[in-house]
Amino acid sequence: MDTFGAGAARPADNHSAIIEFRVDDVDQEYERLEKVISDFVQRPTTQPWGNRSLLFRDPDGNLINFFTPVSAEAIKKYDR
Repeated sequence: MDTFGAGAARPADNHSAIIEFRVDDVDQEYERLEKVISDFVQRPTTQPWGNRSLLFRDPDGNLINFFTPVSAEAIKKYDR
């Protein structure tokens, strides 16, 4: 990371960003990840805005969101 400037990236120091990935099936990803992750921030949950979401932290502490649009409105929003 020194290419970007010394100290530009610091491990385990992120407390505000969420890295999001749209996946085909959140529940299927949960079953796969459950074998290697023991502490989930949020197990698969359908959010009020229509996404099914799974939250966990990577080894550096970054918050990761896997989501799948499930409501008609959410699907329409992401299939543009």
